[in-house]
Amino acid sequence: MTSVEEPVGPGGRVRDPARTRAEILDVATREFARAGYDGARVDEIAARTRTTKRMIYYYFGGKGQLFTAVLERAYGLIRDAEQQLDVEHLDPVGAIRRLAELTFDHCERHPDFVRLVGIENVQGAGHTAASGRLGPTGSPVLDVIRRILAAGQESGVFRAGVDAVDLYGVITSFCFFRVANRHTFGTLFGRDLMDPAQRAHYRAMLSDMVIAYLTAERTPG
Repeated sequence: MTSVEEPVGPGGRVRDPARTRAEILDVATREFARAGYDGARVDEIAARTRTTKRMIYYYFGGKGQLFTAVLERAYGLIRDAEQQLDVEHLDPVGAIRRLAELTFDHCERHPDFVRLVGIENVQGAGHTAASGRLGPTGSPVLDVIRRILAAGQESGVFRAGVDAVDLYGVITSFCFFRVANRHTFGTLFGRDLMDPAQRAHYRAMLSDMVIAYLTAERTPG
């Protein structure tokens, strides 16, 4: 069996593997976000990275594996931000507000992440399920949310019976909708959800809605 040697760059120059992988992922992220999974072309990604299709296959194995790697890095960025979240010095209300603001800010700064998640949902989340780095483990931030909820319930500020995954879903839903549905919402209702002049309004509105949910009395039924 013949071993596969690492490709070299133009002119026979030896490439830095880490840098090459990062460059490919940068371009692949933009291409998948722009064209979708089915529309993205490995040839186009190679042309935009000063590399070859063969080299992309060498590093990632194929289009599906490349998309999985793009997703893993995109999710890794928000998980890194969540893990750096420092809320231990805040009261439960302030801590939840900070978490909501972090998610809001990240989705706004990384619209390609929102698009990639939407594309993966169209694909049935098969790449996510098959990933060794993603899968059904969720996000480490859920442990932070559980601690905040417990502290809020213990102090009598938050009502009981709130699930951490449900709460995270509420927060991310608004943040994703604002980015993913900007154009259709604007066309239908004449309002740009990404208007910089309204940014503070929507950021505060998200936190206010979450806190209202956590502090409202539960109605029977």
